[in-house]
Amino acid sequence: MTHGEDSTGNYLLAVGTKKGLWLGTSRDRANYTFTGPHFLMHEIPSIGIDTRGGRTRILAGLRSEHWGPTVARSDDLGDTWQEPENGAITFPEDTGASLERVWQIQPDTAERAGVVWAGCEPISVWKSTDGGEHFELNRGLWDHPHRTEWGAGYGGAAAHTVLPSPSDPNTVHVAISAGGVYRSSDAGQSWEARNQGISAYFMPNPLPEFGQCVHKVARDPNNPNIMYAQNHHGVYRTDDNADTWLSIAEGLPADFGFTMLTHPRRSGTAWVIPVKADGERIPPDARLAVHRTDDAGQSWRALTDGLVQPEYNVVLRDAATVDSAEPAGLFFGTRGGTVYASADEGEHFTEVLSNLPDVLCVRAAVLEA
Repeated sequence: MTHGEDSTGNYLLAVGTKKGLWLGTSRDRANYTFTGPHFLMHEIPSIGIDTRGGRTRILAGLRSEHWGPTVARSDDLGDTWQEPENGAITFPEDTGASLERVWQIQPDTAERAGVVWAGCEPISVWKSTDGGEHFELNRGLWDHPHRTEWGAGYGGAAAHTVLPSPSDPNTVHVAISAGGVYRSSDAGQSWEARNQGISAYFMPNPLPEFGQCVHKVARDPNNPNIMYAQNHHGVYRTDDNADTWLSIAEGLPADFGFTMLTHPRRSGTAWVIPVKADGERIPPDARLAVHRTDDAGQSWRALTDGLVQPEYNVVLRDAATVDSAEPAGLFFGTRGGTVYASADEGEHFTEVLSNLPDVLCVRAAVLEA
């Protein structure tokens, strides 16, 4: 564990693990002062950091084997936590369902104050209008005729990516494992599968309308019609709002993996962390590497400086993130409990935590001075 000189800093790093949450502050994104574990023995599969409106609110998706799942929130960098007495996310009685896990917490744009999205298991999408204190089930997706045919990924049935469009409040994309990418153009009232070009080689029809196991999707910062997807074998880009997808895997050592990140300001820049294969879930040649493209997937470059080798643990879909600083910071954690930070978009990494439980989720933010 790397410690800074004091507990203050301009940067926040949140690390959710199989057995608790760690929160770190830093002045340089290399030396951190951490607190934790918060919620010891709770699984933390999702974190949202909401810096809108001049405050920093941390939202943590918790899962306790005894108390079950919920969303807790802190407005003082983890000193105190609050959660609704009856749970932030509760299925209506008529659904016959109960919450298993909160896979994704996604604050909306600055213009949509108070709006926070959640993706959950069983496969469902939820919307909050009070900053993540209470969420309402999106019935359009829950009642979708495809829902009974969606399968569970290896880690569970997950609506793991929720991407509200920054330019159109009526457009939202969701990625489901295993169901594929769905888009709503009417503020969530209805949803259409948008997977043309994404392979599902494990199905009788390798290019079905839906059923793909998309692992993660990220949106371009300037053109909302451009997105990137890491699939269960396959790396893709769409230029037309997910109507069609094109392979951009050429140049990577493997097309399997879980993470997909895009730059906060610069179009064409994205990062993936390849895994050898679904049947051999280690980094290729047991050498951990982040791969970055600066030309929208036409070419890729391996970034390894500061990463300890060999490495036999993988990086899960939400165990990697970027911040909004200049240059952008890149952060990720492994299933072996090591957390790396880069203050220069992946050119150089520093190990900032080690010997943690499985890292499930990493989020970073720039704090107001």
